[in-house]
Amino acid sequence: MAEAITVREYGPSSLLKSETLEIGAPGPGELCIRQTAIGVNYHDVYVRSGLYKTLALPGVPGCEAAGEVVAIRPGVNDFQIGDRVAYVTTAYGAYASERLLPAVQALKLPVTVSDLLAGTTLLRALTVEMLVCRVHRIEAEMTILVNAAAGGVGRLLCQWAAHIGATVIGTVGSEDKTTAAKASGCAHTILYRETDFKAAVMEITNGRGLDVAYDSVGADTSSSSLECLAPCGHLVNYGQSSGPVEPLAMTTLAANSLTVSRPILFHYMADPAQYQSMAQTVFDMLGTGILKPDTPMPLPLADASKAHDILEGRTGGGGLVLIP
Repeated sequence: MAEAITVREYGPSSLLKSETLEIGAPGPGELCIRQTAIGVNYHDVYVRSGLYKTLALPGVPGCEAAGEVVAIRPGVNDFQIGDRVAYVTTAYGAYASERLLPAVQALKLPVTVSDLLAGTTLLRALTVEMLVCRVHRIEAEMTILVNAAAGGVGRLLCQWAAHIGATVIGTVGSEDKTTAAKASGCAHTILYRETDFKAAVMEITNGRGLDVAYDSVGADTSSSSLECLAPCGHLVNYGQSSGPVEPLAMTTLAANSLTVSRPILFHYMADPAQYQSMAQTVFDMLGTGILKPDTPMPLPLADASKAHDILEGRTGGGGLVLIP
C-alpha cells in the first residue's frame, strides 16, 4: 500500500487529495521504488488544472522523483535492491510514497547527486540540457534572453549558458529577483513589467537584437521576445505560466527570417539512449557544481496542494519537493 495524491477532476489545487492505493508487485520490465523526494513542477499545475489533459482521471500526477529500488521483476538485470535511482516519466504517478516504474526509465544516481537534489532538479535540468544542447545549441559569443530568469528553470538555464560563454540578458518580475538572476550568470537584468524590454534589449545589444530568446512565460512576453530577435534569430517557447501564446502568422517570421520552436522534453527523452545521455550530462553538471539549483523547499506529500499554491503564486517554489 502507498500514500498517493490523486486528481479526480480538473480544477484548483484544493482538489488534490491524499488516498491509500494498492501498488502490487512489479510487472515485466518493472521496478518498485520507495520514493524519497518528489519534484513539483509547473507541468503538474497544467495537468491538475486541465490545461494539459494528459493524465487519465482519476490519476496520480507528478513526473519526477528519486528513491530506492525495493523490488525487481525477475529478468530485469540492470538494477539491484537498494540502488538509488531517479526518473522523469510521461506516465505520471510520481506523487506517491511507492510506485512501479519501467526499468528503462530509471536512472542510477551517482554519489555526487543526492536524492533530494535529483528529486528537486532532474526535470528542470533535463529541460535546460534540451534547450541549450538540442533545440538550439548555445555557443560562446551569442547573446540570449531568458525570460523568468529567477525561476527554477530560468536560473539553471542562465548558469549553463553563462558557463558556455554566452551573454545572458534576464527578465524578472520584481526588483528582489534581480539578485538571484545576476548570481546565476545574467550580465543584464530587465524588469519586464515596468520596462519596455524590447527597447532595453536593443540598447544592451547596440541595436542588433538577440540570437536566441527563451520564453517560458507565454502570453505576457512572447510577442516582445520575438520582436527582440536579430535577423535569423530563434524564439524558443517552452512554457506559458501567464497564459497561452496567440497564433503566429508566418509572415511575421519572414520579415527577418526568424524561427520558432515549441519543444516538449518528453519527446526528446523518448529514445532511451538519448534520455540516458542527457541525464549523464546533467549529473556531470550537478556533480561539478556548474549547475547550482535552488535550495530545496521540502513539504510533506500530503501538502501537495500547498506546493501548487506556492508555485502558482510566483512567490517561489523553484526548489519545491514533496517528502512522503
